Amino acid sequence: MSEQTVGIEAIGAYCGVASITVRELFQGRGLDETRRGNLMMRQRSVQMPWEDPVTNAVNAARPVLDRLSPAERDSIGLLITATESGLDYSKSIASYVHKYLGLSRHCRTLEVKQACYGATGALQLATGYLAAGQDPGAKALIIATDVNPMDEHAKYAEPTTGHGAVAVLVGEQPDILVMDRGAYGAYAFEVMDTARPTPDFDLYNADLSLLSYLECLDEAFDAYARRVGPGVSFVDSFDYLAMHTPFAGLVRGAHRKMMRQFTKYSPEEIGADFERRVAGSLVYMQDTGNLCSGSLYLALAGLAAAADPGDTERTRVGLFSYGSGCCSEFYSGVLGPRAHARITEMDISGALERRRQLPFAEYADLVPISRDSLVPRRKHHVDFSAWERTIASTSSSRPPLLVLERVEEYHRAYAWR
Repeated sequence: MSEQTVGIEAIGAYCGVASITVRELFQGRGLDETRRGNLMMRQRSVQMPWEDPVTNAVNAARPVLDRLSPAERDSIGLLITATESGLDYSKSIASYVHKYLGLSRHCRTLEVKQACYGATGALQLATGYLAAGQDPGAKALIIATDVNPMDEHAKYAEPTTGHGAVAVLVGEQPDILVMDRGAYGAYAFEVMDTARPTPDFDLYNADLSLLSYLECLDEAFDAYARRVGPGVSFVDSFDYLAMHTPFAGLVRGAHRKMMRQFTKYSPEEIGADFERRVAGSLVYMQDTGNLCSGSLYLALAGLAAAADPGDTERTRVGLFSYGSGCCSEFYSGVLGPRAHARITEMDISGALERRRQLPFAEYADLVPISRDSLVPRRKHHVDFSAWERTIASTSSSRPPLLVLERVEEYHRAYAWR
């Protein structure tokens, strides 16, 4: 197999059926409005009581699989769910996802956890597995899926949190991104910047997380440059940049920090470079919030959507993945000539626009109910009646969605609705 034949074939995303504007959330929580602009966010996705990491994963991946032939679907030999919102200490949510996607019973399934880095680790493992050629023609499906149960106690972190999943199909026809094999730099160390000790409780040290993110970007890029060799330039080696996006303002700050470190550009020149190489990656992120390890791949989808559909030249993307705790990686790849078309056909923008926008009072009532649905229990039944308005407002403009209906003896039961 030649070197640039493995990469991302397709990307699907699910960002829920409801949202709230960041402005309304700031006003409802009584947060300092002068800080809102620093986030560079417009809306965030909101979890409903029938949504969890399983439903998010299946609803993100189904549109990707629906475009495959039966033979292509059966060629998926590896399914990895990446999540920090696992529902069991032993049973992988990949088992549920495998069932409801109807994948082959000869498919390997597993779950990985490394905060917001997990999907990137899984992607690199899958790329190596496919490139080894032991299973010719095989594909891998990586699904980053999470919920963010933060409430008013998270203060300014609450408006940045998102909810949803991103499905990444990996194979030998990389229409989205051809991986630069062997071109990466990793950097990891132990730090308590964020954690989730229980399913409905988050710890978040915003300042420490920011410092860890910036340190990892610096060190991971340095490791990338040393591995790839002389001539690597943060400015000149990449036509576009996509980064893990806890919120868009952090990406802008990280880009500015690196440009000041490696160039003598004026503030105006740095701003122009940001608009040219980075801003496209934020087109979806500014309306969803942090999707954890899915955020980098939703950013990549944004870049592909914003790219010139007539540009068939080699367009290299530098990608930075960060996961609290922490592990990070800087790697690169080349956009495929059909990247724009493949992303556009998924209609991510349309799905975001069709979400029902919640007033703050309804959002505030919803948060504790949705949080409670994540706690393992012997029996649980979802009451859909209180949220029929949200279901009805989107049902006519979308395909059927997988929803959580009940839990019996800790076994979660789902249905299409």
